[in-house]
Amino acid sequence: MASAKEIRGQIKATQNTAKITKAMEMVAASKMRKAQDRVVAARAYAEGIERIVKNLMRSHPEYKHPFLVQREIKRVGLIAVSTDKGLCGGLNTNAMKKALGIMQSATVEVDALNVGRRASQFMRRFGINVVASVEDINDAPALEETLGVVQVAMDKYMAGELDEVHLVYSKFVNTMTQTPTSIRLLPCSQDDVAEGAYWDYLYEPDSQVVLDGLLRRYVEALVYHSVLENKACEHSARMVAMKSATDNAKDIVKDLQITYNKARQAAITQEIAEICSGAAASA
Repeated sequence: MASAKEIRGQIKATQNTAKITKAMEMVAASKMRKAQDRVVAARAYAEGIERIVKNLMRSHPEYKHPFLVQREIKRVGLIAVSTDKGLCGGLNTNAMKKALGIMQSATVEVDALNVGRRASQFMRRFGINVVASVEDINDAPALEETLGVVQVAMDKYMAGELDEVHLVYSKFVNTMTQTPTSIRLLPCSQDDVAEGAYWDYLYEPDSQVVLDGLLRRYVEALVYHSVLENKACEHSARMVAMKSATDNAKDIVKDLQITYNKARQAAITQEIAEICSGAAASA
């Protein structure tokens, strides 16, 4: 058994750790509420532009944009959204498992385009070719922070260097639930397109100008919205993880306190026994 002094040191260190995790929990809770508000505010736009693109996939404009045309798959691009920091439970691990599933199912080579330091570390660990990355995203990210990665993905797709582009991120459901999600960005997925429905629009000045601008904006909006979702997930997961760490630290302190009392009682009992032995010997 450790000495009473050593146990006191362990108790003090654990209590200090609990103070740190409690502070981190409170900070994450404050950031989480703001991140949730940003996600809710952005969802209407993201869902609206996605609905328009789904309609376009059932229409028949005179110009067929490359983003709407499927072609033979020779190389795949993967935009992986993760956090820059850790201490957020299994959030990044679950998202990267989703990304790994896409990479393993692809029978061709994969190029990674990363948003977040953890995604970059994961891709380097598995030897995936990283063609673009952005790190140190603000808690209130601006669209411009993600445009570099998105632009690289679209340019490579237009040049024929990539034949598909997938997006992996964590979707915010509620404080306790964050779901790893993957979607196909390019070519635009035909999932959930209503069969038998017919939609078309009047294009001014012409369909090529409208579709070029709209579809690029669509891809940018989806990636930006995924970063907002991931930020809300990050703060929620960190708040829960830090609360769990604080509770565990308190339980450890209780156990150490019992051990300390036992060690202290054993020391006192030994001292009394030695005094009694000494008194008996002198008598």
